Amino acid sequence: MSTRRGLLIILSSPSGAGKSTLSRRLLEWDDALRFSVSATTRAPRPGEVDGEHYHFLSEDAFKKDVNAGDMLEHAHVFGNFYGSPRKPVQTAIENGRDVLFDIDWQGAQQIVNSSLGPHTLSIFILPPSIAELRRRLESRGQDSIDTIGKRMLKSWDEISHWGSYDFVLVNDDLDRTFNDLKTIVTATRLRRLQQPGLVEHVRGLQQEFEDLT
Repeated sequence: MSTRRGLLIILSSPSGAGKSTLSRRLLEWDDALRFSVSATTRAPRPGEVDGEHYHFLSEDAFKKDVNAGDMLEHAHVFGNFYGSPRKPVQTAIENGRDVLFDIDWQGAQQIVNSSLGPHTLSIFILPPSIAELRRRLESRGQDSIDTIGKRMLKSWDEISHWGSYDFVLVNDDLDRTFNDLKTIVTATRLRRLQQPGLVEHVRGLQQEFEDLT
């Protein structure tokens, strides 16, 4: 059986559309899938652990990594820098392991345009309505009213980039959206490009055919 090449699975959405919940479900569905731990310059929130939830860096350290080419993607969001360290992702892909990214459209575009672009699967999650998006932000109780307002103002800019993704799902029913997501991931893992051993397998079939004739 051919060895599969790893996928970079990108999930993006405006805050509150459900990408974090869907990401968590994907990780529970397939324990071989690994989450890309981002680096950030923001302060840790209560309960967050360095190296598990984020790599918390100073702004100077973050910019140094960017200049050295050690960030696969990076962006400036709400006054802080976020980015994905390149080396662990590269290692995972080369060893046939999928890596999941919970990032915005800016980071998604950088990854798609990188040398690893051919091995990406990008999926955008849309909310059923703007009113529902705000309700979800308010109900989770993580942000101040001012922060929620800023996220809502930014939401349309994020939604406007939906057309640059491979797949788009409207998250009006979490279970149905998750089932669709699993179907997309399963099918994309079978793309010809993700199965480098197929070339050798076909050569073997050709040799068998020539031996018979």
